[in-house]
Amino acid sequence: MGSSEMDKGLNFSDEEGVGKRKSEMGIENKESKKSEMGIGKRNKKTKRKRFSIFPKFSCMRLDDEVPVVETPADEGGFDVEASQKGPGHAPNHLVVMVNGIIGSVDDWKYAAEQFVKAYPHDIIVYRSQSNYSKLTFDGVDVMGIRLAEEVQSVVKRTPHLQKISFVGHSLGGLVCRYAIAKLYEQRSARITRGQGMECSLNGSTDACAEEVSKKIAGLEPVNFITFATPHLGCRGHKQAPAFCGLYSLEKVAASSSWLLGRSGRHLFLKDHDEGKPLLLRMASDSEDLPFISALQSFKRRAAYANTSFDYLVGWSTSSLRRRSELPKRRNMKKVDKYPHIVNIEEATSVSSQEETPTMANINGHKSQEMEEAMIRGLTKLSWERVDVSFKGSIQKFLAHTAIQVQSYNINSDGIDVIQHMIDNFAF
Repeated sequence: MGSSEMDKGLNFSDEEGVGKRKSEMGIENKESKKSEMGIGKRNKKTKRKRFSIFPKFSCMRLDDEVPVVETPADEGGFDVEASQKGPGHAPNHLVVMVNGIIGSVDDWKYAAEQFVKAYPHDIIVYRSQSNYSKLTFDGVDVMGIRLAEEVQSVVKRTPHLQKISFVGHSLGGLVCRYAIAKLYEQRSARITRGQGMECSLNGSTDACAEEVSKKIAGLEPVNFITFATPHLGCRGHKQAPAFCGLYSLEKVAASSSWLLGRSGRHLFLKDHDEGKPLLLRMASDSEDLPFISALQSFKRRAAYANTSFDYLVGWSTSSLRRRSELPKRRNMKKVDKYPHIVNIEEATSVSSQEETPTMANINGHKSQEMEEAMIRGLTKLSWERVDVSFKGSIQKFLAHTAIQVQSYNINSDGIDVIQHMIDNFAF
């Protein structure tokens, strides 16, 4: 997963690009495409009938009419945008996509291409390369600083940008949360309320109104989206399903967190560099970094979570819920347009909650108390929650990567989840 494995200099032109992209995505012809979708050989009449309704399912649509060009950026990542833009129009919405632990720039390749094909004149996708392979062991804070510097460089060389969104998978979601706190800017300005009125310097006149501008890297923050991200860490009970809910195994895992470097210590809340674990500090604004204010500045926040078969990240931690708040499985129903999505919880206004427990109230860094503190801090903001299930799928045991569609050639089960994200993207 090192840099040598990346597709340096990869470009998709109008003629060669479509063919090459189809080859990379395993789409050689109509028959192979149908084979991936589970459609066996049928008679001619049946085929025509299937073809007539197939385009209606946008989650399975591959629009080859929008050529995509992918170019390596100076920072090492990749820009993905439409090769044919509207006259005098350049995409002004930057979408930053960040991989998870031991991941690489290729992990978001499929999703990036689908994004650009859906909104060719509106967005440019940047797949981050600052944290890949063993660099993902360096810790959430170090990775977040790298990502922030990378984003600043991208914004600097792309002056026409006006908006920004983040999409992170697994550990990448935590890295995004740290990076946006580094990139957060809040500016206040006094403006006049009406024509012919003046605003005094001290703002004492009624003609004055204070306007607060909240930016991320100088851009308007719009979407903050995470996929299978351990927002509450992996230390709590059943937060890492691979340990089968056995307390003894969970304790051993927490004690062995150093095997994943500083990132492992952050995930299992074993770090105490500044008196308390980093993830706990990230659940509120600190003196130096406004973690919650930065998250709040986004127009929309969404968390995609696997309900089962994700052995690395539990349902509770990735959906920002207490285990008692998880939907009952018997009440979940698949959505026709998105067959692997079984529950959608729309964002609602957040009522006032009890004050987030302070350090004095967290006795000895007990995992349950720290988890509760993180939930209270993060759910002061509204979140859309999308629950995903790969039950019955041949890819179910790879749910952690299937939800992201890391490689189209071997994994096509999660394309409806990616399409749901694209269909509900805010501008």
